[in-house]
Amino acid sequence: MTAKRIDGKAAAAAIRERVGQSVREFERRIGRPPGLATVLVGEDPASAVYVRSKNRATAEVGMASFAHNLPDTMTEDELLQLVIDLNADERVDGILVQLPLPRQIDAGRVIATIEPLKDVDGFHAVNAGRLATGLDALVPCTPLGCLYLLKAELGDLVGLDAVVIGRSNIVGKPMAQLLLGESATVTIAHSKTRDLPGVVRRADIVVAAVGRPEMVRGDWIKLGATVIDVGINRLPTDDGKGRLVGDVAYAEAAEVAGAITPVPGGVGPMTIAMLMRNTLVAAHRRAGLEDPEGL
Repeated sequence: MTAKRIDGKAAAAAIRERVGQSVREFERRIGRPPGLATVLVGEDPASAVYVRSKNRATAEVGMASFAHNLPDTMTEDELLQLVIDLNADERVDGILVQLPLPRQIDAGRVIATIEPLKDVDGFHAVNAGRLATGLDALVPCTPLGCLYLLKAELGDLVGLDAVVIGRSNIVGKPMAQLLLGESATVTIAHSKTRDLPGVVRRADIVVAAVGRPEMVRGDWIKLGATVIDVGINRLPTDDGKGRLVGDVAYAEAAEVAGAITPVPGGVGPMTIAMLMRNTLVAAHRRAGLEDPEGL
């Protein structure tokens, strides 16, 4: 069989369109648009590209964008004070501090300083704890995007066997919590899991977020499984440009899976769409409004 290609670009575009409609209604009711503040410290090229994409998406859906591009000589105290100021700024509904940060800054302290209601990355311990206990929370954008794709493809996830490869606080752990919330049967695996291929072969759903290029091979995949590839890795090529691949060997897996996300064009666009969604939700909650419908 040849797997269905899950089009993350199209799904993300539809979500951003719905967010844009809700932004206009929010502004009509409250008198201002939702606002997202981004904080970039230093000049890491990949981080700069990500932040530009996020700021561009913010403008496209009609939100206010507050970009703070700071030198890598900034001290931890200076960054913490900026976060405190953004917490107090009524125009700002979401705060995103781009990781990684320079060595002199403790990312954990910075994240802990963000007001949980403005933590649109979903990294604060309050939001992580609320997610783990089944309460409403701002959820990390990448796993939330993965869940949207899975539900759009499969509908009801009740009782399905899901394997999440990766145990990070950013993707693996929250992904497992989201799947548990949908009543899937969830296994968290990782690079040290015994007989990892055997564990993956029993899964109806595979979410690969381990950060190793093409580690998951086609013969690891159960016939007809749905595969969500979170990885994005650049492999060298003869022309020096490199090529992007995921954590799954796409060509092999596509021969046996029922559906699979490509890299690029799968999970990546959904991450930014979910950031827009989270900022909109945060704005509604801060204004005492119900969460926007359909998002």
